[in-house]
Amino acid sequence: MRKTLGLLAVLLASTLVHAGDAPARLPKLNLDPARVTVAGLSSGAYMAAQAQVAYPDIFHGAAIVAGGPYGCAGGQLATALGSCMKGAPAPDVDALVARARKLSADGSIGPLADLAHARIYLLHGKDDALVAPSVAEAGARFFETLRDGEPALKGLQVHEDGQRAFAHNLPVAEKGDDCGKSVAPFLGHCGFDAAGAIFHELFGKPAHAAAAPRGELRRFDQDMLRPGGKDAFLASEGYVYLPPACLAGKPCGLMVALHGCKQNADAVGEAFVRDAGFNRWADAYDVAVLYPQTRASFAPLNPQACWDWWGYSGADYDTRQGVQLRWLVDAVRALGLPASR
Repeated sequence: MRKTLGLLAVLLASTLVHAGDAPARLPKLNLDPARVTVAGLSSGAYMAAQAQVAYPDIFHGAAIVAGGPYGCAGGQLATALGSCMKGAPAPDVDALVARARKLSADGSIGPLADLAHARIYLLHGKDDALVAPSVAEAGARFFETLRDGEPALKGLQVHEDGQRAFAHNLPVAEKGDDCGKSVAPFLGHCGFDAAGAIFHELFGKPAHAAAAPRGELRRFDQDMLRPGGKDAFLASEGYVYLPPACLAGKPCGLMVALHGCKQNADAVGEAFVRDAGFNRWADAYDVAVLYPQTRASFAPLNPQACWDWWGYSGADYDTRQGVQLRWLVDAVRALGLPASR
């Protein structure tokens, strides 16, 4: 009997530990709809551009780090690996803008007029050997061409920042020997606080960050947000960082921060969600940070856990019918964005 009771106690304790560790639903915040933005590195940068262009009524700014123009791959992996990474041939910006206008006209993406007050920050390193600087420059020209071709978009702010010496990574404030490399976890110790620059570009007001974040980093269940139950090819768990102001129910902004390929939690642990620098700036700006996580797969072919910017999740991947874009919007709504948006 004593042995049986001991075994039951162990099983109960194990159950309680696993129950306590289970990721929860996203919390409902006092979200300010005018302060919702998206940022991403590499495949996350392409995804950030897709979110901004497909849902300009939801996202009021995008930081695109080492990424190219919206629609670049055209649903073709070969084009993604060639034109959209190596820049050979160069992306046809005029054709990509024309496609975006057509998609907007038929309702496949949002009204481009809603970009009128958006802030677009395009950051890329001169030493990036994975995504050519010319491709990132084409990303800037995409938004500039949209703006210059539509008088209603003259308020669209586009800032290209491409003269800094770093490789294919997200620079962080500390200095080290990996700034000129592209190695896991792809956080280059360059002495440049990219997270701080991103917050300033997207949210405007100057602020001073504390040395360390004071809020809470939580895991949440990503499967609960599958749009219509459809697989979005994401990991089962994601992360959200909640600053003290958001936890207290005060008005709160939101940044969706999208990791790059091989930078998901399964590959690098919590390095990106803890060490990229976003959380301490989130405290300073009263902005929650959503860290969705992808997953690697071989069917469809995505062994490096990239965000879908070439079509592995379906032909409509960069439109409002794209399953990952729908998931992102559902996640933002779960955090408190009114459903009418």
